[in-house]
Amino acid sequence: MTALLIIVVAIILLVVGYMTYGNWLSKEWGVDPNRETPAVKMADGVDYVAARPAVLLGHHFSSIAGAGPINGPIQASIFGWVPVFLWCVIGGIFFGGVHDYGAMFASVRHDGRSLAEVIKDSMGKRAHKLFIIFALLVLLLVIASFVNVVAGTFFSEAGQFGITTSPTGNQTTAMISLLFIVLAIIYGLATNRMGVGTTPATIAGIIGICLIVVLGLNFGFAMSRTAWIVLICAYITIASLAPVWILLQPRDYLSSFLLYAMMGLAIIGILVSAFTGSATFTIPAFTGWSGINGNSYLFPTLFITVACGACSGFHSLVSTGTSSKQLANERDAQPIGYGSMLIESALGIISLIAVGMVFDKYIASEFGSPAVAFASGIATMFGSDGSTTYNTVRALLTLAVSVFALTSLDTGTRLSRFMFSELFLKDGEATYQDATGARKLLAHPLFGTLLMVVVGGILGGLSLSQIWGLFGAANQLLAGLALMAVAAWLGNVGKNNKMFYIPMVFMLVATLSSLVLTVKGKITLVGGGGAAWGDWFQLIFAAAMIILAIILVVEGFGVLFGKKSAKKA
Repeated sequence: MTALLIIVVAIILLVVGYMTYGNWLSKEWGVDPNRETPAVKMADGVDYVAARPAVLLGHHFSSIAGAGPINGPIQASIFGWVPVFLWCVIGGIFFGGVHDYGAMFASVRHDGRSLAEVIKDSMGKRAHKLFIIFALLVLLLVIASFVNVVAGTFFSEAGQFGITTSPTGNQTTAMISLLFIVLAIIYGLATNRMGVGTTPATIAGIIGICLIVVLGLNFGFAMSRTAWIVLICAYITIASLAPVWILLQPRDYLSSFLLYAMMGLAIIGILVSAFTGSATFTIPAFTGWSGINGNSYLFPTLFITVACGACSGFHSLVSTGTSSKQLANERDAQPIGYGSMLIESALGIISLIAVGMVFDKYIASEFGSPAVAFASGIATMFGSDGSTTYNTVRALLTLAVSVFALTSLDTGTRLSRFMFSELFLKDGEATYQDATGARKLLAHPLFGTLLMVVVGGILGGLSLSQIWGLFGAANQLLAGLALMAVAAWLGNVGKNNKMFYIPMVFMLVATLSSLVLTVKGKITLVGGGGAAWGDWFQLIFAAAMIILAIILVVEGFGVLFGKKSAKKA
C-alpha cells in the first residue's frame, strides 16, 4: 500500500499545483490568448510551424523526458524514497515548472528566439555570447550521452548485420525504432500534405505503433555498436535540418503515446500489486545523509541526480528552441510548458516506485542500467521473473525508454544548430544568408550541425562514463542560469519575477558546489598521478563551466539587483 499511497498523494499535489500555482503564474506574467504567436506571424514551413496543442504537447513532453525522469530518481533512490518524492513534487511545482513555463513564455515574447536572445535583451551582448557557448557545451554532452545510450540499446555482437528472425532485446528495440521513424514520416505527410485530420491520423498512428511492435518482437535488426553510432549520427543530422512537420512533430507526438501508455501501465501495476501483493515496495524512507553506499552526500547529489524529474536546464533549450516556434496560442503555454513538467515529475515518482519493487536487486547491481531496473520493477508487478507476462511487459518498457532517448537526441541536435548559427550572427542578421565572409560559413545550418554531431558522436563512441556525470551538473547549472535570465527579463518589463529568486539561487549553489567538488577530486587524482584521459576531460570541462557560469551570474545579478542598467524589452 505504500507505493499506492505515494503515487496518489503525488498526483493530487501535482494537479493542485497546476491549477493554483500554474494559473497564478499565467496571471502574473500577463499571458494573452489574443496575442499573435511567432508560429503564426513568422510561419516558414520549416521551424516556425503552428501545431495543434495535443501534437505540440507530445513533441515537448517526449523531448524533455527522454531517459532523464527514469534514470535520475532511480539513481537517487540510494537516499531513500522520501527525499526523492519531496524533490520531484516540490521541485516540479516550484522549480522545474516555473523554469520551463517561464522560458517558453519569454521566448514567445521574443519572436520564438532562443534563451540567449532573451539574455541579450536583458543582460547585454557579452552575456549573450557567453551563454551560447555554455549552452553549446551542454548540448555537446547531450549528443554524446544519448548517442552512447541509444547505440548501447541497439547494438548486436560484432559481425552481426541484417534482419534476424530470433531477435534479442536490442535487436527488437532497433527494428521498432527504425520502423517508428518511417511511421512518423507517413503521419507527417498525411496530416500536413494530404489533409488527413488529427483524430483519424492519430487512431491510424496508434494502430501502426501496435503493428510495428508486433513486427519488432518477431524480426530484429542487427548491427555493431560502431555502425549504429554512424547511422544515428547520420539520422540526427538529417532530422535536425528537415522541416519540423515531416519528422520532429509527428515522431514526438506518436512517441508520447508510448510514454502515456507506459505511465498508465505502471499505475495499473501499482494498483495490482497493492491489492494482490504481487510485489513489495522496499526502499527505506531515508537512508542517511550519505546514502546507502556512503560515498555521496544528499546535498548536492540528490538535486543534481534527479534532474528531469524536478528541474532540468535542457528543458529551457527545448522550450525556447523548438516548442516556442510551434505554439499556436499563448494560452497553450501553461499546459505545454508547465503541465509537461508536472507530468514528468509524476513519471519520476513512478520510476521511484518501480525501482522500489526490485530495490534489493538494484542495490546488488543486478541490472545493467536504471532503465532495465525500471522495466523490471514494473514487470514484477504483473508476474514473476521469467514468466511470459513479465518478459513481455519488461521488453515493451525497455523499448519505450529507448524511443524517448532517441527523441531527446533529435531535439538536442536541432537546438545545437540554432545556437551555433546564432553565435556567429550580428545584430540585424536573421539567418546565415545575411552574414558575410567566414561568418556566413560558420553560421550555415549544415556546418554547425555537422560539427556538433561529429564531435558529439566521437565522444559518445568513446563510452566515457564521465560524460553522463558531467551532463548532470552542467544541465542543472544551465537551469539556474535560465531561471536568472527569465527573471532579469521579467523584471525589465515590469512584471513579477520574485517567484524565480529561490529556485535560481538554490540551483546555482547546488550545481556550482557539485562542479567544485568534481574539480577538487580530479585535481587530487591528477596530483597523485592516477588520472586517465577521461579524468582530464572532466577536470577541464568542469572548470570551464564554473568560469562561464560565474561570469554570467555576475552579469545577471547586476541586472536583477539594480547595479547595472539593461535594455528594455
